[in-house]
Amino acid sequence: MDRLTSPYFAQSTLIHGIPIVQLKDAEHDVEVSIAPSLGNRAFELNVHGKNILYFPFPDISALKGLPDLNGIPFLAPWGNRMAGGGFWANGKRFSFNEEIGVLRLDRNGLPIHGMLTASPLWSVTNVAADATSAHVTSRLEFWKHPELMANWPFAHAYEMTYRLEGGVLEVSTTITNRSSQPMPVAVGFHPYFVLPGVARDQAVAHIPARSHIETDAQLVATGEFSPVSFPDQISLKDHAFDDGFTDLLRDTNGRAVFSVECNGKKIEVAFGPRYTVAVIYAPPGQNFICFEPMSAITNGVNLAHEGRYRELQTVAPGGQWRESFWIGAGGF
Repeated sequence: MDRLTSPYFAQSTLIHGIPIVQLKDAEHDVEVSIAPSLGNRAFELNVHGKNILYFPFPDISALKGLPDLNGIPFLAPWGNRMAGGGFWANGKRFSFNEEIGVLRLDRNGLPIHGMLTASPLWSVTNVAADATSAHVTSRLEFWKHPELMANWPFAHAYEMTYRLEGGVLEVSTTITNRSSQPMPVAVGFHPYFVLPGVARDQAVAHIPARSHIETDAQLVATGEFSPVSFPDQISLKDHAFDDGFTDLLRDTNGRAVFSVECNGKKIEVAFGPRYTVAVIYAPPGQNFICFEPMSAITNGVNLAHEGRYRELQTVAPGGQWRESFWIGAGGF
């Protein structure tokens, strides 16, 4: 696309030795940078030159080889914790194989956030800009990798598109099930947000949810829920979070819109309808907040087998599951 006639621009480049895709919306002065070889992670979302993603490193090369989460990590084939040393699907139990070395473990030794948060296995299939957007699509063929299949034995593939349009970043994900049985869908994202120049405890959040997901001492969901009644604006000075929520309040487009704001600066994150769960992570002593779109509650795959969670989604053999979330910001 001629950059003289379109505000959108997309390019592949090399920064500090790491392949990067950059998307730009010149009209709204928004630019996003993605590292396909590091989990296909977006690590910069600059609005008027200010990064609204938490990325505490001098450059992207510092992330290579580190397990740290920041930017917008993809959590798959499951988000959050999976208890019991494995999972149930289609009436069968599958055990995890920790010795292979691809599982992430939390401080209690529970597998957490799947196996792809920093995966080098993504392949870029399209980088382009046109009159309406700049976009990049990447693909990860999970079924080709035995070390992954050993811990989640469903042949499937992911396709992810980052699309910058009208100053808003859309992140869309498609799962294609190539296996012969229905596959549970428990994926999610863990985006980290900061309001540049603002201390988090000065900000307020909006959490559009009716139900809190109850957990045990290891932060594993129990299958029980409790009602919540949040005010429209929740002070982050008075509240820290590591909590899951469901029964989300949605607008006429079916989107649940979360936000954090202070002094006219605001970040909004909208979840599409198939992201039925939100995890809010704003721990004490940190300056970020995470609005995490999830397709299932923590340990939802096992809880569904036990009859304690009825909302687990699946994708049929040969079928696809697709959903998006959107990030917008203003006041900078």
